Amino acid sequence: MPYLLALDEGTTSARAAVYDKQAQRTALESVSFNLNYPHPGWVEVDADVIWGAQLSATRRVLDVSKVNPSEVMAVGITNQRETAVVWEKATGRPVGPAIVWQCRRTASFCEELAQGPYGKLITERTGLVIDAYFSGSKIRWLLDQTADGAARAANGELLFGTIDTWLIWKLTNGAVHVTDTTNASRTMLMDLERGDWDEQLLRLIGVPRAMMPKIVGSQEVVGVTAGELFGAEIPIAGIAGDQQAALFGQACFHPGLTKNTYGTGCFALMQTGGQRPVSANRLLATRAACEATDARYALEGSVFVGGAAMQFLRDNLGLFGDVTLTGEIARSVPDTGGVYLVPAFTGMGAPYWDSDARGLITGLTRSTSRAQLIRAGLESIAYQSYDLFEAMQADTGQALKELRVDGGAAANSFLMQFQADLVGCPVVRPVDIESTALGAAYLAALGIGHFKATSELEGFWRIDKRFEPTLRPSERETLLDGWRTAVSRARLGKG
Repeated sequence: MPYLLALDEGTTSARAAVYDKQAQRTALESVSFNLNYPHPGWVEVDADVIWGAQLSATRRVLDVSKVNPSEVMAVGITNQRETAVVWEKATGRPVGPAIVWQCRRTASFCEELAQGPYGKLITERTGLVIDAYFSGSKIRWLLDQTADGAARAANGELLFGTIDTWLIWKLTNGAVHVTDTTNASRTMLMDLERGDWDEQLLRLIGVPRAMMPKIVGSQEVVGVTAGELFGAEIPIAGIAGDQQAALFGQACFHPGLTKNTYGTGCFALMQTGGQRPVSANRLLATRAACEATDARYALEGSVFVGGAAMQFLRDNLGLFGDVTLTGEIARSVPDTGGVYLVPAFTGMGAPYWDSDARGLITGLTRSTSRAQLIRAGLESIAYQSYDLFEAMQADTGQALKELRVDGGAAANSFLMQFQADLVGCPVVRPVDIESTALGAAYLAALGIGHFKATSELEGFWRIDKRFEPTLRPSERETLLDGWRTAVSRARLGKG
């Protein structure tokens, strides 16, 4: 039986999954790694650690599934998107740590850029809000910290890649230096409509063109894995940033279909097809996964701290040990007692884009319980996501008919029900909540022609549970008013 392999490299773990020819998952393995926080607001990781974790997870899943690598038709790659790696072309050694998407070290540079004469042009050309979240300013910082960095990059001695590019470089022993349009659209360096690097943006941010990877489609064969890695050469035929891969895995192929991924952060994407979205509410226009010849777009909003809020309550405050029990604990109390957690540990993403915001817990009283704090943590994920959906509906003029959900925290039924109550529409959880890896597998299968069209994939999407809203509108508004007040306090009075 032929198989598909998906490599899913996330913020704190590398996963690998095997799928059969009908795109049903047969095995999944994960290897965790640690991030480093050298200064407040800084987040980084050793790129070689990422590669080692991904290689280990891939070998492990092939071993556990007892799949011979020669039986694998193709591999698809999906990844944390804005994390930036710069390495030496000759040696393959990174010049410094990979700067993770959450990192705020370049915030002041981005603020100056946004306030400068080209701020509006950058946003119009890229579809992005100028922010340290995106890769461009991270590349500039890494070059500035490297001796003769800009000159070496201009000479082709240094290469840049988001994590997809880094993995493909390693998988092919340096033979292939590419990225796809979904990842490229998150750099602040690509012309969103042309799908190519923009010379003016490269000059403005200070990134030499010679170090940039070739931009390809999300579903095409770009190379093969080195035979010594897994025992066979496997075509690399699918590439997409994690959120676009999840949109694909959720079968959101038609305009208006919307998904939210609940992971370290939360990422809501609405498919807009061939129509480039323009947001009046500080959401992002981004490329959706597609062939190189077919430009498709999505409207996106990002929450920087989603599931990571629960990691904070577990690891920093010691409120619980097993995250799978948090839903039960939250249901043990009728409400939070007026407690709100705003987990703005690295500022706030859409629609606020406030790098100065800081986390807070408000509404505490002497009677506040552990269960109420845990419930407030889960609710904070839904509140932040609600802000994205509110902005999406304002931008499009359309009410959400349903929300498709995935990611690890989507398994928490308390959270999903509370999300449905806030959004006021059904929340639909599929059988396979690992939609990111599934999307990568779909793209790889399309890339080699195993599937001919996305219409073949729609029948694979199956519902596990549908959460219907139960809150009265007046109750919902009371809760949201409290959330808005808490956010205004976290934003240091910016409102």
